[in-house]
Amino acid sequence: MIARFAIPFFFIMGLVVVPLVLTLLCRWLVPRKHWKKAAFTCTFIIWALVLYGHFVGYRQLVVRQVEFVNADLPSAFDGYRIVQFSDAHIATMTGYNEWLLKRAVDSINAQHADMIVFTGDMQNVYPQELTSRASVLRQLHAKDGVYAILGNHDYAVYQSCDSVEKERNCQQTIAAFRQMGFTLLLNENRIICRDSDSIVIAGMENWGKVKRMPRKGDVKKTLEGVSDSAFVVMLQHDPSCWDEHILPECQAQLTLSGHTHGGQFALFGWSPVAFNYKEWAGTYYHGNRMLQVSTGLGALIPFRLGQPGEIVVITLRGKK
Repeated sequence: MIARFAIPFFFIMGLVVVPLVLTLLCRWLVPRKHWKKAAFTCTFIIWALVLYGHFVGYRQLVVRQVEFVNADLPSAFDGYRIVQFSDAHIATMTGYNEWLLKRAVDSINAQHADMIVFTGDMQNVYPQELTSRASVLRQLHAKDGVYAILGNHDYAVYQSCDSVEKERNCQQTIAAFRQMGFTLLLNENRIICRDSDSIVIAGMENWGKVKRMPRKGDVKKTLEGVSDSAFVVMLQHDPSCWDEHILPECQAQLTLSGHTHGGQFALFGWSPVAFNYKEWAGTYYHGNRMLQVSTGLGALIPFRLGQPGEIVVITLRGKK
């Protein structure tokens, strides 16, 4: 229910409620002859930020380059390029924002990646949201394919219906991913070969530290049949799973996540989302292992300020 009304709730809060609260605070705290001017200034600033974040910030897109160096990487994969995108929330890319998804697809394809990965949250609430945009997403292509996992929004957890219908809708979402040409990994892995060398792309289902989030991720099942000496690229929507399960339970050298959106707001490189997540944007290391957290491509609420949507290009390098 919250997800369905998130957009009107945000704009009511940003354009009406917050300015009213600030006006009352100014009336109580600012000297009588100045409080109206202070209230007007605060209201103007809030309106400007909300409107800028919606009409400008939400439409910004950056391509970020990341290099991951690891001695375990097979030599045939030195220079291998993976393009990651996450948290598309394509139902928000409608109306005058409809062109944003086509731009993103064109930008991803322009990277000429060896592999494309999507790390969850394609829809906002319902699987039907994918139908009208399937033809655009089907245009994604890479030498070794397009791989994906589900995010919390893709599991029907925000739908107002019974458990049977939720499961049916979740299966429709899974089917939509596959019809779009994505290899959807549900606690599964695939082997990618180059000459006599290989790496593993593993897709773990969502696991969130917040209990209301889906907790279907299973490290052991995801890496079933994978050798302890293999080079593993792990996909997991929620970055909190890295500390909780991935680091202690497996050897995956590189983990790719999303989910946080980088808070959709950042000031001097910091966002309030840091209060909830230890790893919330960019790259993090534990010894020779790396976590890459994407700030996302889109958003449930079409607003970004100081935290543009992004596509991440990860280049793998072996130590010389």
